[in-house]
Amino acid sequence: MNPKTKKIIGNVVFVLLIGLLIWPTSRSYFQQLLMKIGLFKPKLEAPQQVAEQPHAGVKNVGAAVSFVNHLGETVTVADLKGKVVFINFWATWCGPCRAEMPSINVLYNKFKDNPNVVFLLVEIEGDKEKAAAFVKNEKLTLPISYPNSDIPKEWLSESIPSTVILDKQGNLATRHEGMADYSTPDVANFIQDLINK
Repeated sequence: MNPKTKKIIGNVVFVLLIGLLIWPTSRSYFQQLLMKIGLFKPKLEAPQQVAEQPHAGVKNVGAAVSFVNHLGETVTVADLKGKVVFINFWATWCGPCRAEMPSINVLYNKFKDNPNVVFLLVEIEGDKEKAAAFVKNEKLTLPISYPNSDIPKEWLSESIPSTVILDKQGNLATRHEGMADYSTPDVANFIQDLINK
C-alpha cells in the first residue's frame, strides 16, 4: 500500500471513531469499555438542580405510577405519600448510570434506616439478571426496581441517568438529567429538609 492510501484509510478510521464517540449510545458503550480497562474515570459533580429546585411545586403527576421491587412486590407512588422518594432511572448498558451508582449507594446508606425515605433505583430495561449481577459485582446495597407502568415525561424524558426526588405530598421537588455525585452533603441536606417539612 502506498503512503497516500494509508493516510486516507487512517483519516477515514479516525473520522469513524470520532463519530462513534459523538453518537450517544456508542459513547456510552466506549466509555463503559474504557472504564473497564482503566483508561476512563468519569468526574462526578453534584447535581446543580438540587440546589436550584427548578421543578419545585410541580403537582403530583405520578400518583398512578408503579414499580416492581427486587422482592417482586408492586410499589405504587401514591402509596408512598408521606415519604420522600428518591427515584433514579438507569440501565445496565449505560456507562454514566453505572458510574454514579456508588455515590447513590453512599446516599442510600445515610437514609436506609429512615422510614420517611424510599429509594427506587429503576432499571428501565427490566433486565433483572444483569441488574443483579451489576449490584453484586460492584458490592452495592441498593434495592433495584423495575417499571410496572408508564413513567411521566416530567420524570423521564429521553436521557438516562435521570433522577427525581418527590416531596412527602408526591410532588416533584427536583429533577436531574445526567450523571451526578449524590454523595455530597448538599443532596443529603436537601432530602433531610424535605423530611422535616
